[in-house]
Amino acid sequence: MAKPKKTPRPKAETPKGFRDYFGAEVTQRSEMLRQIAGVYHRYGFDALESSAVETVEALGKFLPDVDRPNEGVFAWQEGGEEDRGDWLALRYDLTAPLARVYAQHRNDLPTPYRRYAMGPVWRNEKPGPGRYRQFYQCDADTVGSGAMAADAEICAMLADTLEAVGMPRGDYLIRVNNRKVLNGVLEAMGLGDDAGLHDAVLRTIDKFDKVGEAGVRELLGKGRLDASGAYIDGVGLSDAQAEPVVAFLTSRGADAAETLANLRAAVGESAMGAEGVAELEQIADLLSAQGYGPDRIVIDPSVVRGLGYYTGPVYEAELTFEIFDEKGRKRQFGSVAGGGRYDDLVKRFTGQSVPATGISIGVDRLLAALREKGRITAHEVGPVVVTVMDRDRMADYQAMVAELRNAGIRAEVYLGNPKNFGNQLKYADRRHSPVAVIEGGDEKERGVVQIKDLILGAKIAENATLEEWKERPSQFEVPRADLVAKVREILGRQDGGQG
Repeated sequence: MAKPKKTPRPKAETPKGFRDYFGAEVTQRSEMLRQIAGVYHRYGFDALESSAVETVEALGKFLPDVDRPNEGVFAWQEGGEEDRGDWLALRYDLTAPLARVYAQHRNDLPTPYRRYAMGPVWRNEKPGPGRYRQFYQCDADTVGSGAMAADAEICAMLADTLEAVGMPRGDYLIRVNNRKVLNGVLEAMGLGDDAGLHDAVLRTIDKFDKVGEAGVRELLGKGRLDASGAYIDGVGLSDAQAEPVVAFLTSRGADAAETLANLRAAVGESAMGAEGVAELEQIADLLSAQGYGPDRIVIDPSVVRGLGYYTGPVYEAELTFEIFDEKGRKRQFGSVAGGGRYDDLVKRFTGQSVPATGISIGVDRLLAALREKGRITAHEVGPVVVTVMDRDRMADYQAMVAELRNAGIRAEVYLGNPKNFGNQLKYADRRHSPVAVIEGGDEKERGVVQIKDLILGAKIAENATLEEWKERPSQFEVPRADLVAKVREILGRQDGGQG
C-alpha cells in the first residue's frame, strides 16, 4: 500500500510586490496620517472611508479577456461556473471610489462636498525597487465647485500639511500649471484635429524633465540620439510649429506676473489658452492674499505630469533638498504629492459634468524623505523595561509597570526566561528601550530600585574615558516611591523622550 504523500509546507514569504511593516514604520505612518488629517480637518474637510472593493465598472477599467481580467487591477468575478456575476476589484486609487460615492449619495451630501480619505490601494503591476503593489494614499478633494478658490485652497492646504509633518519651509515647493494653457498651445501650433499628433506632442512634453529644452526641440522635430546611442524618431514638426511648446515649457519668469505674461504670448490667440492663463492668475492672486509666496507655491509651466488626465489646474509638491548616498552620489526625492482639477470623472455615472479638484500625497515616499532629513528616526523609542530578578515576585514587577503606565509612560515587564540577566538587557537593547528598572532581593529589603539610563549608558560606552564614566553614571538608585518621578526625569532628558 502506497504511503500518502505529505502535504508540502507553505513557504513563509510575502507575495511578490508586497511587504510587511513593523513597529516604527507602522507607528510613524499612523502619526503622519494623524497629523495630515488634523490639517485637512482644520480646513473643513470631512473624513470618508469607502470600501476597498469596487465593481470593475465603477473603477472605469475594462476587461481585456476573461483569463486575465483587468491588467493593472486585482479583479475577480463573482459566482460559480454556472452563475457568473459582477466583476469586482481592489481599488487602485481613492479618486475613482470618490466619484462613485458622490454619484450614489449626491442627494444626501452638501454641495460642494469636501472630503479626505486615507488608506491602502492596490496595483497589479510589475514591482520594482521601492515600487510595491500595495501602498498608502492620502487624498483630499472638493467636489461640486468650479471656483479657482477651491484649487488655491488645495495648494495652501498642501503647503500647511508638508510643514505640519516636519518638512521645513525651503525644503519643498508646490508648482502649479494648467491643462487649458497646454490646450491653447496645441491650438496655437496649428495641428488641427489630428489626435495622433496631439498625443505624440503630449508624450514629448512629458519627457521635458529628462531631456530638457534642446531635447524637446529635437523630439518635436526630426528626432534625437538618446544616451545609449539609439536614434529616436521625432514628431516631425517644423521649428515654427514647435516654438509654442518650447515657449510654454520655458515660460517661468522671475515672478508670477512675468510667468503669466510669457504664457499669454505662448497661447497666442487661443481662447482656451487665455482661459487657462486667467485661472492661473486667479490662483496666484488668492494664494498671495493668504500669504503663500513663491518660496512655497509658484506658477510653473514645466509641470507636465498628469496634464493628459486633468482638465484644468495641475499641482505637484516637490522636495527641493539634496541627499547623498553611501557612494557620495547626489540625488533628490522629487515629487511627494500631485493633483489637479478633473471635471469629467463623476460624469461617467450621472451624465452630468461635476467640477472637482483634489490632491494625493504619497505617504511612504514622504516618510522616507523625513527619515533622510533626520526629522524622524529609523526606529521609535521602545518601552521602559522592568526586569525580573525573582520570578516568584512577578506581582511586584507588574505593580511597577502599572504605576508607569498609569503615569502615561510606555512600559512592560520582561516576560522571557529571567534566569540570565544579561539576556534581559540585550532584549531591552533590541527594543530600543530608554530605561531599565531593576529590583533584586537586596533592593526590595532596602525599599529602593535601580534605574538604568540605557541611552546615556550606550553613549558613555561609545566615547567616554574611565574618569568620565565614573563622573557620569548611567544607573541611579532611588527610593521605590520615587520610581515614576525618576523615570520621567530621565525620559525628559533624552531626545524623543516619553511621559
